[in-house]
Amino acid sequence: GASAKTFEWRSNVLNRLQSKYGSLYRQDNVILSGTHTHSGPGGYFQYTVFVIASEGFSNRTFEYMVTGIVKSIEMAHKNMKPGKIFINKGNVEGVQINRSPSSYLWNPPSERARYSSNTDKEMIILKMVDLNGVDLGLISWFAIHPVSMNNTNHLVNSDNMGYASYLFEQEKNKGYLPGQGPYVAAFASSNLGDVSPNILGPHCVNTGDSCDNANSSCPIGGSSMCIAMGPGHDMFNSTQIIGGIIYQRAKELYASASQELTGPLAAAHQWVNMSNVTVWLNSTHTAQTCKPALGYSFAAGTIDGFGSLNFTQGTTVGDPFWDTLRDQLLGKPSEEIKRCHKPKPILLHTGELTKPHPWHPDIVDVQMITVGSLAIIAIPGEFTTMSGRRLREAVQAEFATYGMQNMTAVISGLCNVYTHYITTFEEYQAQRYEAASTIYGPHTLSAYIQLFRALAKAIATDTVANLSRGPEPPYFKQLIASLIPNIVDRAPLGRNFGDVLQPAKPAYRVGEVAEVIFVGANPKNSAENQTHQTFLTVEKYEATSATWRIVHNDASWETRFYWHKGLLGHSNATIQWHIPGTAQPGIYRMRYFGHHRKQDFLKPAVILPFESTSSAFEVVTS
Repeated sequence: GASAKTFEWRSNVLNRLQSKYGSLYRQDNVILSGTHTHSGPGGYFQYTVFVIASEGFSNRTFEYMVTGIVKSIEMAHKNMKPGKIFINKGNVEGVQINRSPSSYLWNPPSERARYSSNTDKEMIILKMVDLNGVDLGLISWFAIHPVSMNNTNHLVNSDNMGYASYLFEQEKNKGYLPGQGPYVAAFASSNLGDVSPNILGPHCVNTGDSCDNANSSCPIGGSSMCIAMGPGHDMFNSTQIIGGIIYQRAKELYASASQELTGPLAAAHQWVNMSNVTVWLNSTHTAQTCKPALGYSFAAGTIDGFGSLNFTQGTTVGDPFWDTLRDQLLGKPSEEIKRCHKPKPILLHTGELTKPHPWHPDIVDVQMITVGSLAIIAIPGEFTTMSGRRLREAVQAEFATYGMQNMTAVISGLCNVYTHYITTFEEYQAQRYEAASTIYGPHTLSAYIQLFRALAKAIATDTVANLSRGPEPPYFKQLIASLIPNIVDRAPLGRNFGDVLQPAKPAYRVGEVAEVIFVGANPKNSAENQTHQTFLTVEKYEATSATWRIVHNDASWETRFYWHKGLLGHSNATIQWHIPGTAQPGIYRMRYFGHHRKQDFLKPAVILPFESTSSAFEVVTS
């Protein structure tokens, strides 16, 4: 019979790779990791908490993501060539603050005394070149939250790390549009759990006073008034400033990288039921991890983006109103789960909620890859600064025990599956946002340290083949359908899709914004079409060849695409070009590429492409 659709995006990627490459790309040697942005499409992750948050599961987004990941691996495979990897390390200054400094202070003074800062400032870069020394790519790891763009942003975009990647690739891929050149620069996350790029720190937006307190709350207005700002005059500018510094430092480390990584490759992977790990605290005492649960302070949000209800960080006591509401809607949490998570007051006992599907993962990937003297620790969540330090140190010590001294361990964050945050046992006691979001309870970090030490030992002693695979993650069949209906697009009477409603002005100076408004259609229609390249182009007229040359697409930092939904399927699309100082004077135009959903009476809906071009306009330098 036909196999039912299963939704687990990592295994979907691996199945497709297996059918194309056999056993070359496998569970143990493929890590899926995100650059991380809070401004991306949702609805592709199978656990109920995330499905609810994105108003249902979107098969469209899921397919697009999986297909895109597989395509990128196919491109990499096709372009593979012998080469060398160089490693370098160095500090990045002036881009981070710890967003839960009061939690950090719960860590033992003797441990804190070993570090000069409450964030990790070190960036690690890998420089890849072919045997002729031609640049191929870069991977860098650095601990910073990509939340320079705040939660008022409705555009789909990368954040500070994505902007650093964009700058690096633009420089290496001269003459190519973003995302289309041969050079790849990956800026990966690390132990960023408590690290914010909003370096001006938390202030009460109504009074201007600092709200750098354990509850992140303001005398008037509570926690919703306590927000941290970046260095720029708006969020776009802050993203560029922070991303620009990260790029600049990566560029310096790249240029001076001279230590070659040599030695064998190894990989180890296990699935683990994280809701039931016995943790050895010492040779005589054990503790347990817990079934997943989110605490009260989870709902408070952070100084980078507060929650919408009146919750406060640092809450260690439940509230009768919310408890009663939860008990009536979802049932009561068991005494066992409440006891296991102490001192966390449980807001949502997700590990005991299974309808229509489990609300949180129990089965989690732990994975490690070594490249010579570098160990890449793939963690399924967001480790705080001190959690990451403890894990790195434990893994390095484990390798050293088996004769592999001088291993560099790097924390690669947000890999394979998402399990929220991981704080230290001490930080957990403070129950700020990160601790309330440590879903497997106070001993989560100790459990991961134990598990990753076992992987390190297996690699060091060449016994990876003896590792148990562990329990397979579940595959869910029908997930909650998207609550966002597909609506037939309509153009106003006497108009067609793509008609210009507000034309470009005849001329603009550099520094100005060229803007055109078109009759639009829902942009998600375009995701049905895997060949869709861009929603927009900015094109320059080349008089010598009498052709239009594309200078920007929708991945360019200078362009913006806004979709404005009206009533009954009517909508407008606004395309903006923020003309940079580097723009050449000349004649330009903007184009819009969309798809509209059409449905005739009793017939299935069809999705039809359309495109449109603005009038030509001039860009002058003065």
